[in-house]
Amino acid sequence: MAPGRKLKSAGPAPPSSTLVLDNGADTIKAGFVTVDDDTSDKAPRVIPNCIARDRHNKTYVGAELEKCKDFGEITFRRPVEKGFIVNWEAQKEIWDRAFFDDKAPQRCDPSTTRLVLAEQPNSLPALQTHCDQIVFEEYGFSSYYRGIGPSFNAYQDIQAIFHTPRTPDTIIDVPAEVILLIDSGYSHTTVTPILQGRPLHTAIRRLDVGGKLLTNHLTRLLSVRHFDMRNETYIVNEMKEAACYVSLDFKGDLDKTWKGTRGERRKDYATGGGIAKDYVLPDSHTRFHGIVRDHEPGAAARARKSAVSTEDILTLRNERFSVPELLFNPTDIGLRQPGLADLVMQSLWVLPVGLWPGLLANIVVVGGNAKFVNFIQRLQVELLERVPDECVVRVARPEDPIVSTWLGAANFARHEHADRLAVTKQEYEEHGAAWVARKFALGLGVDTLR
Repeated sequence: MAPGRKLKSAGPAPPSSTLVLDNGADTIKAGFVTVDDDTSDKAPRVIPNCIARDRHNKTYVGAELEKCKDFGEITFRRPVEKGFIVNWEAQKEIWDRAFFDDKAPQRCDPSTTRLVLAEQPNSLPALQTHCDQIVFEEYGFSSYYRGIGPSFNAYQDIQAIFHTPRTPDTIIDVPAEVILLIDSGYSHTTVTPILQGRPLHTAIRRLDVGGKLLTNHLTRLLSVRHFDMRNETYIVNEMKEAACYVSLDFKGDLDKTWKGTRGERRKDYATGGGIAKDYVLPDSHTRFHGIVRDHEPGAAARARKSAVSTEDILTLRNERFSVPELLFNPTDIGLRQPGLADLVMQSLWVLPVGLWPGLLANIVVVGGNAKFVNFIQRLQVELLERVPDECVVRVARPEDPIVSTWLGAANFARHEHADRLAVTKQEYEEHGAAWVARKFALGLGVDTLR
């Protein structure tokens, strides 16, 4: 070798595995993906994204909440508000317990791991920059990509979600050519049109109705009509998930549960018109979770009068469907925002009409609220009333809408796009946080960045 000639330094070794995080406001979906699929997680671990304290002042961090047996008056500290990480002190404590402590159940070495992190659309640049700094400077991940959560769903087999008939030799296009992704989660609901894996930012729309608002609304209704549940939001949330549904005939169901005027009580009110359900509250001794059962007229009154009764019973009537109705009619509580079907139309109106048929025929709904009974059918009916007759409307949800974004992000981590879009720690140190933000913002147009 000629004197003075320097050897070219080798580039950083490729990460041995990828940690995929869908960092939701209610739960974190986490799992590892490797090039060798045999060692990849087939499904994510779902971790409560909170620090909780029960009435006995015992603290539970993240997954430790599973050990809690008494959820009465439990309080929560959540690092994510309105979909964005705003409390990194709490978020780091949850991440450390889950991934970095010596006894972490999913322990990883950041220096040999790539992080794929899902974020909500339209995040503030200051929050994004802070997140990038934490990932590289606090944890030291070897490689990192921060992408919009809804767009990861395009890396799934969308036509399998719709059960589209096809031959075994059909080639699956990943990312999907065109989908309209509706994500209805804990903090809010977003509508995101996606074209070839890229979100169309000008058409993204947001509705400030999510699982948290629905739970709080049900809490207020129950506190007025039954027991004071203002300090029992965890129990009310379980009640909402177990008993509430989306009505396909709101006025008809409301009429069935109407008590009638004074002195003229409806005959079928006692039976609940087929809608009423009894919810047996947990007692923290023999029942740690509530139970939904068919309505038994007089059971709640007898339980309250009996001195030896071991059950506290709430009878749910129009609460079962009036709470999820806020997704379609938020004006019911004075929220001046359009319902979900109108929000979809607002998104479509800013796009070329030529994209409408593809988007309307591929509407995928993810997030916890998608699990409400009749949610998909109601949305499809309302959209059919609003779109041109020649448009086909198909609405579907994955088998498990809560982990759908994680599954899409895991497929992305195996795709060639992950290597194109990810930023290494060395690049971060050379170019700085502003360069990283521009690269992530460009997405699949990253080849234009110099």
